[in-house]
Amino acid sequence: MANRTELLREIKDKIIKANNSPLYGYRTKNKYFPVIGEGSHDAKIMFIGEAPGKNEAETGRPFCGASGRVLDELLQSIGLDRKEVYVTNIVKDRPPDNRDPLPNEIEYYAPFLDRQIEIIKPEVVATLGRFSMGYIMKKFGLEAELKSISQMHGKEFGAKTSYGSVKIIPLYHPAVAVYGTDKEILKKDFAILKKFSKRK
Repeated sequence: MANRTELLREIKDKIIKANNSPLYGYRTKNKYFPVIGEGSHDAKIMFIGEAPGKNEAETGRPFCGASGRVLDELLQSIGLDRKEVYVTNIVKDRPPDNRDPLPNEIEYYAPFLDRQIEIIKPEVVATLGRFSMGYIMKKFGLEAELKSISQMHGKEFGAKTSYGSVKIIPLYHPAVAVYGTDKEILKKDFAILKKFSKRK
């Protein structure tokens, strides 16, 4: 049976060749890379953002710009190294002008994300921003719990998966700290993850 690394590589290969994707033309015209995901393939905690920005599309790495620096700082605040977690987005290609992902873009790329979750089997899915929160809450049958992210950030929700139980923890996108939201709010939310990061 293929191991996790091989299975994740298959996803990467499919996305690279996905010329029917709604963002494939924009990616190739700008010589961008798709941003598949990065980190431990055995991660207990999986972070899911919305879509790559310009820095990410130019390097193929998720959260490598200003938001990435905030994410790294938040991880350090709970004693976690980025290499210990897995970081990805729902949408794997950059939307034009950093606009919000469109419903058809989320719909196209979501099956790749679903597959990543099945392969990595995280104990915690931490969503970063309202689009990933909305998608993940609906995916795991928690639609009735959905409110605005300002009401849901830092809360824990239990869900069942094909491989067992998982906790869903909606978080603000790290970009909010770049644009003025108090970083201490984000650090307080991240503190909830500490108990999962230390569990053996």
